Amino acid sequence: MSPFAGEAVFHEFVTARTPALMRTAYLLTRDHQLAEDLVQTALFKAAKAWERIEGQPEGYVRRILYTESVSWRRRRRLKEALGDAHDAPARPDADVDLQVSLERALDQLTARQRAVVVLRYYEDLTESATAQTLGIGVGTVKSLHRQALQKLRACAPHLRELIGARHD
Repeated sequence: MSPFAGEAVFHEFVTARTPALMRTAYLLTRDHQLAEDLVQTALFKAAKAWERIEGQPEGYVRRILYTESVSWRRRRRLKEALGDAHDAPARPDADVDLQVSLERALDQLTARQRAVVVLRYYEDLTESATAQTLGIGVGTVKSLHRQALQKLRACAPHLRELIGARHD
């Protein structure tokens, strides 16, 4: 990558924000290697546009994360439909049952629903901030959020206390 005017600022941003971006990417992908790839892709795209990014770059980079995540899931589904998918090895965890339950429940969501859930619950963004991050309308965020919670309640009733009996 050739040097650019804001290289030092970009480097500071990467150093400061990569851990948080990695956590979000992991929640979106549930795979450490894919999360690393997703963050690298987002940072590469941000570096190419760095001089044009105004204000706080965090939102710009996170939007790349979410849109790339949706694209990757679509490609993965197509690949699985063609029969080329393989199972990832299980990772040991202190609370494996809960992790497996959450992963199975989240797998029931579309990529857009999953992104809304991650933004609203993990990132603790408002509906407006979620809409801005994803580049969609607030009404769409509300609709996707409602659909996601309905799906989670239906497919994982044992997780009701985590997602709440009613969260509007």
